[in-house]
Amino acid sequence: MSKIELIVNSLEQKVQHVLRELTELKKDNLFLKDELIRANDLNSKQLLALQQKEDDFKTLKFANSILGSDESKRETKLKINTLIKEIDDCISKLSD
Repeated sequence: MSKIELIVNSLEQKVQHVLRELTELKKDNLFLKDELIRANDLNSKQLLALQQKEDDFKTLKFANSILGSDESKRETKLKINTLIKEIDDCISKLSD
């Protein structure tokens, strides 16, 4: 074989190797994109669950304060006053 044939063969092998690597990288990229989508979905679900738990905690905290614990009577009165003001605002808006 001449030098040119050797160079061409070597170049062909290198190109084939690069093409194989490109194919593998494309597969890896697709896999990682799918993983990212699944991770984002899971993150969204967990954020919603966390928000629900925080809302439940606030509700329970308010319910406990209504039950009459001495330490939270002031907080309960403030919350009730806030609710009354909100109701009054709604009534006035409905009256208009």
